[in-house]
Amino acid sequence: MTIKNKLTGAIAAVVALAGSGAPVLAEGELNILTWEGYADTSFIAPFEAASGCKVSATYVGSNDDFAPKLAAGGGVFDLVSPAIDSTAPLIAAGFVQPIDTARLSRWGEVYDKFRSAEGINADGKVFGVPFSWGAIAFMYLADKFPTPPTSIAALWDPELTGHVSLWDDKSAIYVAARLNGDMDIYNLSDEQIAAAQAKLLAQKPLIRKYWSTAGELVDLYKSGEIWISNTWAGYQSGLLKAEGVDVREFIPTENAEGWVDNWMIVKDTPNEDCAYKFLEMAISEEGQCGMSAITGYSAANPVAAKACMTPEQYAALHQDDPAYLDSLLLWENLGPRLNVYANAWNAVKSQ
Repeated sequence: MTIKNKLTGAIAAVVALAGSGAPVLAEGELNILTWEGYADTSFIAPFEAASGCKVSATYVGSNDDFAPKLAAGGGVFDLVSPAIDSTAPLIAAGFVQPIDTARLSRWGEVYDKFRSAEGINADGKVFGVPFSWGAIAFMYLADKFPTPPTSIAALWDPELTGHVSLWDDKSAIYVAARLNGDMDIYNLSDEQIAAAQAKLLAQKPLIRKYWSTAGELVDLYKSGEIWISNTWAGYQSGLLKAEGVDVREFIPTENAEGWVDNWMIVKDTPNEDCAYKFLEMAISEEGQCGMSAITGYSAANPVAAKACMTPEQYAALHQDDPAYLDSLLLWENLGPRLNVYANAWNAVKSQ
């Protein structure tokens, strides 16, 4: 049973609760730049009805998409949801504005580890509202692996030629570096990045396609083209299992990356009132369990999660196990080295 199915009852209760009082209407709309699953109608429609704020979403396939789209200007977006490794550049560029946390009644319930993260705090101000977290795990078709894989090395197995996929993202460098034994993946030297790049070039003949969206990877597995890949843990596997495709996730012996996604308000948005109403919803039961039900990701507000999840669901999403996140290689801001990593990955794709 998927997380989405398991949480249906909880979401229905939250939606009923949200609609039980008279809505406080605020004229406006929100254009959000975000990930698949973060604007699902199951929790966005009740928010729209209660707030009077219309939500329109544009989806990204990589954290590297946020800055270029905001740099294009034009006041297109009001809210964005980058991961913790991509927030600092947006702050430094002046693309986003500080958050008035006093306007968020649930702010103090969010994991302190997330609220105090360097990536969303600058000059004594808060710039992001933690929303979700999880791992970049690995996934495979169960019937293609009599012996379950345990290592990243499986994605370099010549016998799987034409059935391997990797996320089209600079994090591919992180994957290859770990396979090379270079575990300090956010502080790689030029030589270590070159070695990771060489490893990825050696893998390229095995690749069927580099996937860029959740839906694309799901379709590749459904068609039987892909047998093994990395994945946004909980999300694509849930979608595939709902379609009757037996996939399994695993954390390899070389470990997995961890991430935290944060909502940020675009500077000088004309829809600030709606933005704050959205942020309040996002870290409430409605937004936290709504997001988890659709994506299978863990929630940033454990108080809200406990209120709308069963104890079993709460434990399955590691909400009661802070050590789980600490065990992952949590994404970090690459600073001035960002372009070095990105260029190395782009060079792999271009050859």
